[in-house]
Amino acid sequence: MERLPLKSVKGVPMLKYFADIMEEVDKFQAHPDDLLISTYPKSGTTWICEVVDMIYKEGNVEACREKPIYLRVPFLERSFPGSDAGFKLLQKTPRPCVIKTHLPVQLLPKSFWEKNCKMIYLARNAKDVAVSYYFFYQMAKVHPEPGTWNEFLEKFMAGDVLSSVAFGSWYDHVKDWWDKREEQRMLYLFYEDMKEDPQQEIQKVMEFLERPIDEQLVEKITHYTSFKEMRQNHMTNYTCLPSTFMDHSISPFMRKGVAGDWKNHFTVAQNEFFDADYKRQMVGSTLQFWMEM
Repeated sequence: MERLPLKSVKGVPMLKYFADIMEEVDKFQAHPDDLLISTYPKSGTTWICEVVDMIYKEGNVEACREKPIYLRVPFLERSFPGSDAGFKLLQKTPRPCVIKTHLPVQLLPKSFWEKNCKMIYLARNAKDVAVSYYFFYQMAKVHPEPGTWNEFLEKFMAGDVLSSVAFGSWYDHVKDWWDKREEQRMLYLFYEDMKEDPQQEIQKVMEFLERPIDEQLVEKITHYTSFKEMRQNHMTNYTCLPSTFMDHSISPFMRKGVAGDWKNHFTVAQNEFFDADYKRQMVGSTLQFWMEM
């Protein structure tokens, strides 16, 4: 897999293969009963997708393991050489269905807003996202070279277009989706809350999806969507993809799955600089995150 430079789409840096199909993605027609799962990369996307799929399949573990998660919950803007683009895969998928995206609000196809689709957004604190994204950049070879940790952190914090990372500003992403919850049928969740009390958050998802709350089912889903279980599940850990695309010998796709790992990577100087920039970027927003648990 060639590590190509990012490409701007309406001011948002995107992976080149993704950027090349965005005109087609923009025309995508959502079904009114489709469920959209949106996240910034490395925010627990696979986790919440597996939770939702298990809810829809009423805890049927065998059914959830018939296909990899990226086929059960197609990735809308995904595009790689030699495989169907996400929007094309969705055209073949029985509707309504569950759809994954990392797109910021301004790039989401208008049909999702027009059809008033239900949406789940999962957000994770910026410091852990930066660390996780750095390791992902190294192992997922469709990304440009990440450089050193310090260089990558500067890219993550950057506001200018192509000096940033794929999908652009974390700050804009989480804040813009947060503001959209006021006008959309949206459940806005936090990764740290899911780590703290997964059963409670799974119940929130079930209620949002108008599914009856069954304590045994909640316990079952909590168990099978735990980091330990998902890390050894080939249908969720992405080990079924070729190493030319994702090299797990560099870093596993499911690396640690904790809150607060940033403390093992940020220097004191980096943390102080990041905190000052974070305060500036988040001024005026009511959005708050746990940086550690």
